[in-house]
Amino acid sequence: MGGPGAAVLRAARGAGLSQRRGFSSWLARWFSKAPAKAVVAQKTPIKVELVAGTTYRWCVCGRSTKQPFCDGSHLFQLTGLSPLKFKVQETRTVALCTCKATKRPPYCDGTHRSERIQKAEVGSPL
Repeated sequence: MGGPGAAVLRAARGAGLSQRRGFSSWLARWFSKAPAKAVVAQKTPIKVELVAGTTYRWCVCGRSTKQPFCDGSHLFQLTGLSPLKFKVQETRTVALCTCKATKRPPYCDGTHRSERIQKAEVGSPL
């Protein structure tokens, strides 16, 4: 299989490979491999009543206009972040984090009271 047809096939494969490499470098420029950092949406939690058996999507990126829940802003702003899906077993009122620095997502753990969060500008990265 070392005839002239094999050389043409190798050349075609090589051309396709370089086209793919060019496309992937274009993608890398527009779609960063490292996710964007979350931004401080607010400096206080939001109390909400969660209904048993309902699945919620908590905003991880901090860019949603429907805080503390996701509105898809992470997609339009190409953050590389995804919302946190969760379901509660019983209906209850809880405080959900909006500073996006909690160690117990999606629930507030009081991190918003820290000097780091209180000094941060709303909309600034953590």
